[in-house]
Amino acid sequence: MTSTEPALPDASEITHAGFAAIIGAPNAGKSTLTNHLVGTKVAIVTHKVQTTRFPIRGVAHRGSSQIVLVDTPGIFRAKKRLDRAMVKAAWSGAEEADAVIHLIDASAWVAEQAGEANGAQKLSVEDDRRVMETLKENDQKVFLALNKIDLFPHEKVLPIMSELSGSGVYEEIFMISALNGDGVDPLLEKLAERMPTGPALYPPDQTADLPMRLLAAEVTREKLMLRLHQELPYQLMVETESWEPFDNGSVRIRQAVIIAREQHKGMVLGKGGSAIKAIGKAAREELTEMLGQTVHLILFVKVDPKWMERREAYASVGLEFDA
Repeated sequence: MTSTEPALPDASEITHAGFAAIIGAPNAGKSTLTNHLVGTKVAIVTHKVQTTRFPIRGVAHRGSSQIVLVDTPGIFRAKKRLDRAMVKAAWSGAEEADAVIHLIDASAWVAEQAGEANGAQKLSVEDDRRVMETLKENDQKVFLALNKIDLFPHEKVLPIMSELSGSGVYEEIFMISALNGDGVDPLLEKLAERMPTGPALYPPDQTADLPMRLLAAEVTREKLMLRLHQELPYQLMVETESWEPFDNGSVRIRQAVIIAREQHKGMVLGKGGSAIKAIGKAAREELTEMLGQTVHLILFVKVDPKWMERREAYASVGLEFDA
């Protein structure tokens, strides 16, 4: 991935700085867009919904503006405690931001319009409409980014643009592809214009506001989600239990993969430990590259049926337990 702003400014050159929240339905491409705007990976990305569980801040620059991008969890009809906490975090990020981007998966709307939407696409459109209703109730004007426009001819999105524009929720619409970067540059330019006057909020060479232990846990969770199927990925978490640096510059990281059911342990481990070994190898390689040092990663599986009801599990990632 190449940066949209290759030359980093000096802190003294930054005269405007603020927050831009990216909200939307699960799997709309929020993390992909965040990573592209920042120019490097700061948020994990999988094809599964509800990958992002808490707001992640990535730092982007445009001219004399510093834009702190808040990649929020997907907004959907929440029932479980963890789901409610995730949705509450997403709306909190939007309320506190200087600019808000509502990211919509345009391919889901095109499919629905053609009567060809599958279950996931129908849910995505329903979630989008729910977000629009809330924005209208809050009288909150936001930018709309129609994502995944590279998947179909542009004329198919024109009726959708007309409908969304007529909703009165959006002050400007951008047609983008977060994956390949089409249309992203004008969006970044508009966000930079919206940032309030003020000094840099983060050092210009810092790309993310995420504790290293938490970032390491997120990398491993991404590999677990990419490897595992069915419902299991949404019932697990990863905790970095220890971080031990050595004199030779390497580091030993010990992480617990926490699952809710004993019967899921075999799925995580795999036959002869094949799954956990492959997951650990992929996570170790990415962490080694990310940290610029040799990483010795130790993974073990822990069964905790009530981890989603433990207050400390929420506090560790900045989620509200009582949302």
